[in-house]
Amino acid sequence: MVNTSVTLCGIELTNPVIPASGTFGYGHEFADYYDINILGSLSTKGATREPRFGNPTPRIAECAGGMLNSVGLQNPGVDAVISEELPKLARVFHKPVLANVCGFSVDDYARSAAKLDKVPQVGWLEINISCPNVHSGGMSFGTDPSAAATVTKAVKTVTTKPVFMKLTPNVTDIVSIAKACEDAGADGISLINTLMGMSIDLRTRRPVLANTTGGLSGPAVKPVALRMVYQVYEAVSIPIIGMGGVATAGDVLEFMLAGAAAVEVGAANVADPLACKKIIDNLPAAMTRYGINDLKEIIGGAHHG
Repeated sequence: MVNTSVTLCGIELTNPVIPASGTFGYGHEFADYYDINILGSLSTKGATREPRFGNPTPRIAECAGGMLNSVGLQNPGVDAVISEELPKLARVFHKPVLANVCGFSVDDYARSAAKLDKVPQVGWLEINISCPNVHSGGMSFGTDPSAAATVTKAVKTVTTKPVFMKLTPNVTDIVSIAKACEDAGADGISLINTLMGMSIDLRTRRPVLANTTGGLSGPAVKPVALRMVYQVYEAVSIPIIGMGGVATAGDVLEFMLAGAAAVEVGAANVADPLACKKIIDNLPAAMTRYGINDLKEIIGGAHHG
């Protein structure tokens, strides 16, 4: 019998599969499809200090190798997430969750993180400094090592939960930003968020998305994501949650060999609500096929043969 369990900052997960923020709602929406307690954990839709309607439509478009989205952090605000969404989730999911936090200022991040710190079902905070679909804040904090460190320190000051900083791939040097977060006290790194992209409608001769640009996700970004997880693993000593184009059990194994301690599944959930279930169901067979008995033993395995 293979061992699919992993540990993330001292908390054990029965498997490393985690639906990515923004692709799985607040989790309870998927409970009608299958018992979501089979998941290792889940990352909730990003919460901001105040409610957000998001960007104008259209804000999702298919493209070769994946999809573009410019949803723009639509959410009811952190207070409603705590009072309404997380209690609904607790009725159908009985494991710790990653609470994803978004902001437009350092104070935004700190205030929302402080509130979520008091919620027992929150096991970790995932701090999104990488959203490419808002016009202030968001990704701007994740493209500069100093700004990323400032947000990390502010959040660490107000929480006792492990803090994972979610980084953008839209940078020249991902390693320097990951190192800055680690040096500022981050407990882990999540990467990658979406790559900036766009699509043009030949009939209208205009961008397909109302926001003009959006975040590219899906199989097309997997090689970039793997490369960045591999590079960051060599530079930091804190755990990494890898994501970007994960759609199969084999993809999970690749990310773990690159250095991920757990793996998030994003766009695949949009295409198929059973995507995570299928990956989890297929994981033991994939491990057996490649002679893997314990997932924890392969983390970073691609670095040392």
